[in-house]
Amino acid sequence: MADTNGKNSILSILPDDDTLYDLAGLFKMFGDPTRVKILSCLQIRDMYVGELAETLNMSDSAVSHQLRVLRSSKLVKGTKEGKEVKYSLDDDHVTKILEYGLTHVNEGK
Repeated sequence: MADTNGKNSILSILPDDDTLYDLAGLFKMFGDPTRVKILSCLQIRDMYVGELAETLNMSDSAVSHQLRVLRSSKLVKGTKEGKEVKYSLDDDHVTKILEYGLTHVNEGK
């Protein structure tokens, strides 16, 4: 059968299923407004759990839970400073994802 629609050439360019699964998991992290708020705060500056909790009017344990989720997805990292951990965005890619997302949702407003 002829490949009249270019199906085979499209499929050869697509990332493999494991990569697409990982990408879907990454975007899932942005599906929770609390996580997006935490990421947005960390885009402004590095912060401790207590600072994030106070800023977002949340408990330390709720913020810590979300930070664990974000850390496991490599979106944030923590640096131990004495007895506390200061959190920051993992790298510039996270900032770019947030910026592109905001640009997209604000189009036409």
